[in-house]
Amino acid sequence: MNRVADNWSRVEVEAIVADYLSMLILELKGEPYNKAEHNRKLQAFLNNRSRGSIEMKHMNISAVMTEMGYPSIDGYKPARNYQRSLLPEVVSAQVQSNKVLHILIEEFTAEAEIEIPSVESILRALVETPKHEDRSPPKIKETQAVYHPGKVDYLSRDAANENLGLAGERFALQFEKARLIAAGKEILAERVEHSSQVEGDGLGFDIRSFEENGKDRLVEVKTTKFSRYTPFYVTPNELKVSAERDKDYYLYRVFQFVKTPRLYIAQGCLDRQFTLTPSQYLAY
Repeated sequence: MNRVADNWSRVEVEAIVADYLSMLILELKGEPYNKAEHNRKLQAFLNNRSRGSIEMKHMNISAVMTEMGYPSIDGYKPARNYQRSLLPEVVSAQVQSNKVLHILIEEFTAEAEIEIPSVESILRALVETPKHEDRSPPKIKETQAVYHPGKVDYLSRDAANENLGLAGERFALQFEKARLIAAGKEILAERVEHSSQVEGDGLGFDIRSFEENGKDRLVEVKTTKFSRYTPFYVTPNELKVSAERDKDYYLYRVFQFVKTPRLYIAQGCLDRQFTLTPSQYLAY
């Protein structure tokens, strides 16, 4: 019997959310796990739910986690096409009661000196840039009241971690030098500058690098210990400079910065590469 995705029962939702959080805890601990095996076990428990249906629900949970200000599993891209009542309610209840998860996130977002993790080849840290899609919540017609989970600002704490941000910039600086050296441009590599440290943190970018032809490459670095889909903050000045220097401007998103740092690159004006949502206003 086929059932539409929105007709998940509370028992089913509670089971899949618990499974998701168990995988997230292992990911935060740096312990390996098998997503396919978790999926197979859920198929046996959730009668008539397909592998694809379970994967989509995991992606829905990622979206709820992000909206609540929590990290999400890297392998499950947030998908916001979910019924905005039962799922957020169950996620919120299980997250709030999960003491182990909170301890791990507290450790992740704590201000502390951060060493750049050693990597076999820094150029291998580059991964494909996620496809830009509209991230605004969908308009879903419902007969039930919509559940609004309480916000926890762990992602803001992660983004505001100055030690993490500086370590990420140094990692990106090493990447830029390695990229130019690999292209046979050692002289240009020597000229790469950590501009936010040399000239101050008001330029709208962090690193002044170069294309192989010698043209400017202005690099703004955003770093997180969490997944590639973790939201980040953009300042008005960064947005302005990215528009003014559209052809020269690059956003380097450094993620999973604990043991296996990775990065993706988005080139051009930030409001063309990402969905920007106002987060606060200055009132007079």
